[in-house]
Amino acid sequence: MSLQWNLIRKLPRDGFKKYHDLQQLYLSHNRITFLKPGVFEDLHRLEWLIIEDNALNRISPLTFYGLNSLILLALMNNVLTRLPNKPLCQHMPRLHWLDFEGNHIHNLRNLTFISCSNLTVLVMTKNKINYLNENTLAPLQKLHELNLSYNPIQKIQANQFDYLVKLKSLSLEGIEISNIQHRMFRPLANLSHIYFKKFQYCGYTPHVRSCKPNTDGISSLENLLASIIQRVFVWVVSAVTCFGNIFVICTRPYIRSENRLHAMSIISLCCADCLMGIYLFSIGAFDLKFRGEYNKHAQLWTESPHCQLLGSVAILSTEVSVLLLTFLTLEKYICIVYPFRCLRPGKCRTITVLILIWIVGFIVAFVPLSNKEFFKNYYGTNGVCFPLHSEDTESIGAQIYSVAIFLGINLAAFIIIVFSYGSMFYSVHQSALTATEVRNQVRKEMILAKRFFFIVFTDALCWMPIFVLKFLSLLQVEIPGTITSWVVIFILPINSALNPILYTLTTRPFKEMIHQFWYNYRQRRSLDSKGSQKTYTPSFIWVEMWPLQEVPSELMKPALFTDPCELSLISQSTRLNSYS
Repeated sequence: MSLQWNLIRKLPRDGFKKYHDLQQLYLSHNRITFLKPGVFEDLHRLEWLIIEDNALNRISPLTFYGLNSLILLALMNNVLTRLPNKPLCQHMPRLHWLDFEGNHIHNLRNLTFISCSNLTVLVMTKNKINYLNENTLAPLQKLHELNLSYNPIQKIQANQFDYLVKLKSLSLEGIEISNIQHRMFRPLANLSHIYFKKFQYCGYTPHVRSCKPNTDGISSLENLLASIIQRVFVWVVSAVTCFGNIFVICTRPYIRSENRLHAMSIISLCCADCLMGIYLFSIGAFDLKFRGEYNKHAQLWTESPHCQLLGSVAILSTEVSVLLLTFLTLEKYICIVYPFRCLRPGKCRTITVLILIWIVGFIVAFVPLSNKEFFKNYYGTNGVCFPLHSEDTESIGAQIYSVAIFLGINLAAFIIIVFSYGSMFYSVHQSALTATEVRNQVRKEMILAKRFFFIVFTDALCWMPIFVLKFLSLLQVEIPGTITSWVVIFILPINSALNPILYTLTTRPFKEMIHQFWYNYRQRRSLDSKGSQKTYTPSFIWVEMWPLQEVPSELMKPALFTDPCELSLISQSTRLNSYS
């Protein structure tokens, strides 16, 4: 019998008196607010009762008196706020399927399901349940499927599911389980399907065959790095980053630079960037270790000292690199914009700044390991151990700390770098307008513009996506995990991989050093073929690209230039030469 889509407000006590053989009754999409006790007492053979999308606000065990054969009871999308604290199924001994989805039920009483021993499916999705009493589900020992999704449950008792030994499917979607642990699911030996809010929770159920979501965009149930593209690129990027920075560290001392302090800063930057390569290499190695069975090790991995250490190394590399780039930029800014004010840092000041930068980096990276209560598992929120925190975390403190780093320190550093390079280029551009050799100045200015553009562009390419993600996360915008994986593996290491190229490999002194080595090599081969032991003496000295170092000292004597404007022109021309 289908009485759907009518305007029924109430059912008469003897309304179904003549329908003894009725097996299915549909009362959906009406306006029923209350069911009188005994209204179904004559329907002894009824198996399905569907009362969906009505206005039912209360029920009692007597409501279902007489339904001895009922198998399915569906009361979805009503306005029930509570269930009776009495045995609900005492007049429905054969009930197998009970559905309360979309009501306003606040809690489950201990006595409600005590007579529902034959129940196999219980659906409580999209209610307002915020707490589960310890023995609420204990009578449901034949239950095969339990759906508690999208309820504001804060905590689940560790032994909540102990008696559900036959449970095959458990849905906890949309629930933030702050006290989740292996103990909760260990007794569920027959569980084959489980559904969580976060992929990370799957690590607590390694014995379950199917866990959803099966990836967070970074990891999957099988692999630490879910995508083949991620697995390939993590090795490529780590190799490029390590090789480039180690190459610069090894070759930089061979550049006969007059500015050893600048070289020291560059080597320090390469050391910081090399740590990013080591971090990516380690992630790739652990991905190989867990290949095909990551979910069995996921929880132990994200909580392990190895993961915590790798996350700290990644943040140390990131923050030291950012601070060093800012320091190098400010140093260039002072020399370009204020060349005659003697503001360049000396040896003692430079060494002090470098030490302070590394100390700050260590503090920022390792503070989250000092207080587990405040930061929780700060570095273990994903398989790659990087604390981007693009979604809500278990700890408010961790999220505040992450925002302070990425939208505080790093955003301020990025703004300083952009402003400084803009001011430098503007300063050189203004002084070039007064030069006599217009064509040469324009050419040199374009070379300078390209160098400045690529430095700022790579910084922007690296950091702007991260800033955008942090802003979106603060606005409660849901961010797919795949984007996080792209940020950590592809975008974040951009600076670490390109800094050796931008700051060393493409500079004129380095090119001259390579050309000189090649020239010496050819000369040596030529001399060896003639049996001579004479060696080649360089005809020039390789100097670092640094302002005021390519002008011979005699040209800077006051006796030769008495006009400050003329001296300023030479300084500006030198600046163009040095950066081109």
